[in-house]
Amino acid sequence: MSRPPYVEPRFDRVSRIVVLRGGGIGDLLLALPALEALRATYPTAELVLLGSPAHAELLTGRRSPVSRVEVLPIAEGVRESPGRTADAAELRAFRDRLRHGGPIDLAVQLHGGGRYSNPFLLSLGARHTVGLVTDDAEPLERTMPYMYYQHETMRWLEVVGLAGAAPVTTEPHLEVTAAEVDATARHLPRAGAPLAVVHPGASDPRRRWPVERFAAVIDGLLDDGAVVRVVGGPEDRELATELVRMVEHDRRGRVSPINALAGTLELGRTAALFAAADVVVANDSGPRHLAQAVGAPTVGIYWFGNVVNAGPFGRRWHRVHLSFTTSCPVCGIDVTQVGWSAERCDHDVTFVADVDVDPVLADARRLMATSSPRPGTRGALAPRTLAAG
Repeated sequence: MSRPPYVEPRFDRVSRIVVLRGGGIGDLLLALPALEALRATYPTAELVLLGSPAHAELLTGRRSPVSRVEVLPIAEGVRESPGRTADAAELRAFRDRLRHGGPIDLAVQLHGGGRYSNPFLLSLGARHTVGLVTDDAEPLERTMPYMYYQHETMRWLEVVGLAGAAPVTTEPHLEVTAAEVDATARHLPRAGAPLAVVHPGASDPRRRWPVERFAAVIDGLLDDGAVVRVVGGPEDRELATELVRMVEHDRRGRVSPINALAGTLELGRTAALFAAADVVVANDSGPRHLAQAVGAPTVGIYWFGNVVNAGPFGRRWHRVHLSFTTSCPVCGIDVTQVGWSAERCDHDVTFVADVDVDPVLADARRLMATSSPRPGTRGALAPRTLAAG
């Protein structure tokens, strides 16, 4: 890959790097190519990710460009949790813990426009700082402007380019472990039946496709002989159970190979199940990004603005179905004006209800037929060559 023009000279004598990237699993995965670029540019440096508990769960014990994860303390605009407020003693302990390992040579902000994240980063006392700035953000040593409509992966590659890091990949990639594969084996189909994994949740309710649409897609895949597993976190347990009940009711008592696993699998085991899947059908969500990162073919339901920022680049193994909703279905406010300067309305109604079932089911069937059968083993045990897209 040739060196892009946005890559500036690298810094000298960098032995410790911290990267601020909070948020969910999708936020981390979209930033992985930037972390890979930093690792390739500063191969001997300790690279510490300042991230969320979910990031620590996913990366600890797994090969990645990150040396270790330090879980962020509660801090406004950096890591927030319902019912919790920032604690000055906790913040001091966090900074002291980072400084205990020695001076920080480079601090990288991959966490939004900088209104809150830049002061947090500067408080760590790094020798060099790079990141994004909005008009109201405190400047760093090297910066670029934050523009909302930009693909997140390319945004973060531009940011690490400020530190001299050229891209080595544009695709996130994670490997599942043998232990995770073994732990999920009991959820896999027998006798070579295709496996479809469905994630009906999303952290933002506006990104959730109506549950009855997922039920219709599952019904069609079951008719094709697929085994279906419905996954998600503990917050998705009720939704997954409702979805399975709906499918079973619509199939009028016919025994169907479908189970709700939401809230029962750790992140790594969910990743292994995705790696074994012949197709994953999901909303625009962290689990869909995780499925892509471990090599599963995916069918995603997206609000069109989110495709700009987080859609898969390729279409050979990843299909995207778009909703072109431009105003809130309740209050009519223009929802295309988003980002740090535009406040959202209070309505948590779906923005993707205009995506039809038939094209989603058709793409799921095509991908399932393309990736199946794989004689003798499933995908997690014999990785596919899905490097592109």
